[in-house]
Amino acid sequence: MTGGSGPPLLFLHGYPQTHAIWRKLAPRLAAEFTVVAPDLRGYGDSSKPPAGPDHVNYSKRALAQDQVEVMAALGFERFMVAGHDRGARVAHRLARDHPERIERLALLDIVPTLYRFETIDQKAATSSYHWFFLIQPGGLPERLIGAEPEFFLRHSLGSWARDPAVFEPEIFGEYLRCFRNPETIRATCDEYRAGASIDLVHDRTDRGRKLTMPLLVLWGQRSSQGSGYDVLGVWRDHAENVSGHAVASGHFLPEEAPDETYQALRGFFAGSTA
Repeated sequence: MTGGSGPPLLFLHGYPQTHAIWRKLAPRLAAEFTVVAPDLRGYGDSSKPPAGPDHVNYSKRALAQDQVEVMAALGFERFMVAGHDRGARVAHRLARDHPERIERLALLDIVPTLYRFETIDQKAATSSYHWFFLIQPGGLPERLIGAEPEFFLRHSLGSWARDPAVFEPEIFGEYLRCFRNPETIRATCDEYRAGASIDLVHDRTDRGRKLTMPLLVLWGQRSSQGSGYDVLGVWRDHAENVSGHAVASGHFLPEEAPDETYQALRGFFAGSTA
């Protein structure tokens, strides 16, 4: 999805969704920015290649390279980016691998992947059980999810949102259309497997190297990220120029708190203080 005019702004969605998560923000921001909102590799209607050795084809490095190529094809060598959930992890890697391309970076409702794995406790593991379920080998999560994809999708969205009613029936239907594809289930599991393997290798290589572009971090007051971490403190160990705040929301800020999220993103990307 592309639209609008002005400075280029890339939006990246998370699990188990598609670019439709930005539906309440993109039209408003398109008044000032050229908005680009693709489906990540493995998600939505994007391609779903085999995982390859060490799940390399679903590494955040590979998914970030996709975005560089998409933006270059549209004529944008430098751009701003906002990512939510898994899309924020792709955006984080994009900023590390291609810092010369990123003017401003916004990350919604995450702490760094390596930090999360190294500090996770029982409470966080319980709320993020899918991190450990989806990485299981041998087709186990694919077969179990594939037996009841609608139940799994409805449970996941409902348990991570403050109010499941934010997912309009037609939007839930669109998410389900994409998610119930067996190849989507397989590919998104492979993306999580990459997150627990090759991505950590890349993250350890970058340990101690701080991002230098302006970084905005937002998190939901009622999400496991917001309640479990000193989000600003964590990101200040990973970036030099960090601002941000909690939003009155569950995990899905763009859908649960679109007005507050819009105001924060618009102010940040327009260059004012968030």
